[in-house]
Order: sequence, then C-alpha cells, then structure tokens
Amino acid sequence: MNKNISIIGVPMDLGQNRRGVDMGPSAIRYAGVVERLEALQLHIEDLGDLEIERPQRHPDLSEGNLRNLREVAHGSEALADAVNKIVEKNRFPLILGGDHSIAIGSIAGVANHYRNLGVIWYDAHGDLNTGETSPSGNIHGMPLAVSLGLGDDKLVNIGGVNPKVKPENVIIIGARSLDEGERELIREKGIKVYTMHEIDKIGMTQVMTEAITFLKENTDGVHLSLDLDGLDPHDAPGVGTPVIGGLSYRESHLAMEMLAESNLVTSAEFVEVNPILDEKNKTATVAVGLMGSLFGEKLL
Repeated sequence: MNKNISIIGVPMDLGQNRRGVDMGPSAIRYAGVVERLEALQLHIEDLGDLEIERPQRHPDLSEGNLRNLREVAHGSEALADAVNKIVEKNRFPLILGGDHSIAIGSIAGVANHYRNLGVIWYDAHGDLNTGETSPSGNIHGMPLAVSLGLGDDKLVNIGGVNPKVKPENVIIIGARSLDEGERELIREKGIKVYTMHEIDKIGMTQVMTEAITFLKENTDGVHLSLDLDGLDPHDAPGVGTPVIGGLSYRESHLAMEMLAESNLVTSAEFVEVNPILDEKNKTATVAVGLMGSLFGEKLL
C-alpha cells in the first residue's frame, strides 16, 4: 500500500438533517490519526479541511426531492478536484467525513485513474437511493447510486466520468437497513451484498476472503468507503443513523487487517463521525484504530 498519504477533511453535514457530523474531521484528528499513522512509518501530509458552502436559506426539497442539492454538488466538485490532485501526485487519499454524501466527490476524484475501479461499501445502509426512491431526500443516502450513474445530473456528472464504478465491482459489507427501492436496484444490478445474516452465517474471515479474491481478479484499484454506522452502536455510538445488530469492533479490525495484507486498497474514506452524539470521542477513536489496522498496524 502507498506509504505517502494525504489526509483531507470534509466538514459536510448537508447530506442529511442532523447537525454535528461536520465536526467529524476535527474529532478524528483529535483522536490522533496523524500520530497513529506516522508511528507506522507512513509519510503523512494533512491538507486540512475543505471549505463547505452553507445554504443561504432553510433547506427544502424543491430540487427533485434532494436536500441541499446545490451545496452538496459544489462540495463534491471541490473534493473530486482535491482527490484527483492527490492521486496525480502518486499519494494515497485518506478522506475524513463528514456525512456519507462526500463519497460522491471521493469516488469521482479517483475514478479517472482506474479503468476498473472496485468499491468496498462498509455500511449498515446501501446508500443506493435516488430522488425518486428516497423517503427523506437526504443525499447521504444516495452516493453509491450516484457513483453508479443513477440520480441527478448535477451529481452523476461530477468529475467528468459517468458512471464511476460498475455495479459488479461493488461489494457492500454489513448491510442491515435497506429501503425498498434499494432492494430492487440491488437485485436488478446484481450488486454483491454481505448482509449481517450472511456475515453471522459464514464469518468475517470468509466474507473478506471472498471480497478480496474477487477484487484482485477484476479491478485495478479499490476505494474503501467506511461508514462508522456499519459498526454496532455499542462500539460506535456517535453516528447519525445507528442500526443495532451491526459489525463488532473486532470483526471490523479483522476486515481492515485483511485488507492491509491484501495490498488492494488505493483510496479510503471514513465518514459519519458525529461528536455531538458520541461518548467521550469513542467513535472517532474507533475510526482511528481502524485506520491503523488498514495501514498495517499489528500487535507484534
């Protein structure tokens, strides 16, 4: 894995309607992400946070059932440009969120650099809604659909590549809350989903072995998009949309350790850390620990 890492924070909270997740990048830095990664002999460049434009009026759903569409699109364009420049310098983009809508910009920024990009979506949710299927209009429930080329033109055309990823190259891990429109899309596109039922049944080792084997054979780069609500709320309480019955702290570390050993991941983001909803910065600390495992940290 690339030892030259560029960190960029995205204090975005406009993809949903709960304040606080914009402080996620600060909470992750406070939990010691730079120091943790530097201890692994990695070369860290912290680029600070993107400036996110605030809406001029109370957000509504007048634009195709998409909340804060203009501002989210603007922030996504800026992030895509920043991530593209990081990759051009042959550095590993590590993006700190912010709500999960930031994945629109993250994936747009890396998509130009790979012919067959793979995506691991580590999340309780599918984030496969569009304006037509979303119950809420929150764009943080749409970034994977956008990356597949589905949704509003202002979002799907960011970065100049559409679609960014093929459905057969997406692997969702940890799903336990899917809307009906998302279920239909998963069946229609043949997207591989490891629900909590499957993870409980075959175990995380088998899940990651299958995922890594497939991605090694079929992709030339892998983006990891890790939503902290993929973990059980007991281990990661500081998230906006917690769903009980999730992945454990240990299972998540095992997944990251196996990804480190595979040397597959070429970019990553950790999102939905909300310190207002957290307990003594526990969720940000968990995020930093998972980053350590992803970049090769070992006990011995």
